[in-house]
Amino acid sequence: MSLTYLTTDELSGRIKYDPRTIRERLKDSVLLEGTHYIRPFGGRKILYIWEHIERDMGCTSEQSFAIPMANGGVCHG
Repeated sequence: MSLTYLTTDELSGRIKYDPRTIRERLKDSVLLEGTHYIRPFGGRKILYIWEHIERDMGCTSEQSFAIPMANGGVCHG
């Protein structure tokens, strides 16, 4: 399977978020290193994996009705 690697600006165009929002709010909270993005050759450049982001974008809406618990779990009503 061939994966599509995107820069922050390219990802911004696909998901309609400002590049700054992706870098400051989504990266490392919603978009996780090793799952949604990589740093090729251990450098500073970040490449986002489109197929993984696309797969997980719909999952968070299902969890939006969950109540976060102090121990890190969630209560589903």
